[in-house]
Amino acid sequence: MPKASDSYHHGDLRAACVRAARELLEEDSAALSLRAVARRAGVSPSAPYRHFADRDALISAVAAVGYRELAEKLAAAHSSPSTSDDLAAVAVAYVQFALEHPALFRVMFVEPCDPSSEERVVATAAISVYVGNIVRHAFPGADPDALATAVWALVHGLAFLHLDGKLDTSIPDAIADRVRAAVHALLSVSEPASPAVTAGSSNGE
Repeated sequence: MPKASDSYHHGDLRAACVRAARELLEEDSAALSLRAVARRAGVSPSAPYRHFADRDALISAVAAVGYRELAEKLAAAHSSPSTSDDLAAVAVAYVQFALEHPALFRVMFVEPCDPSSEERVVATAAISVYVGNIVRHAFPGADPDALATAVWALVHGLAFLHLDGKLDTSIPDAIADRVRAAVHALLSVSEPASPAVTAGSSNGE
């Protein structure tokens, strides 16, 4: 562990504190404090206060980083999703992110949001806009806000059901299949129904 020092260049201290906080979260979220972060980062106990007024401010900074990483993960799953299959692939990536970073994911969505943290607010809004844009492209005839909310709620719920052990996580391919099936089931009821074909019409009557 580095010796306690405040000899970080401008901007480095904040990043070091965020990295230390993430490490501590993965080990034991209850142990996260500014003092513990200072110890992990190798700086004086007062150093983190230069950038974070309290634990909530630090948590918001960590969450904002998580939202940006999640957005990158979703974009990597499909750069320009426009079909239900594309949306299902993005949903799988969302659940995978939660399982790969459980402590970070819980901080992002369980810890209270800090409305004064512009960084966190902007990062959160970006995810919401991303989901909304997918729905608008894939389902132009649907209510974009309502369907985007429904899709996000479904995928988010699946993420936590897996995280909390309510759904089996032992087989990665099975997780992906389960998520895709759930998304397709939801979207199938959102697609316009085809006009009914009467028995007589097939005979020209």
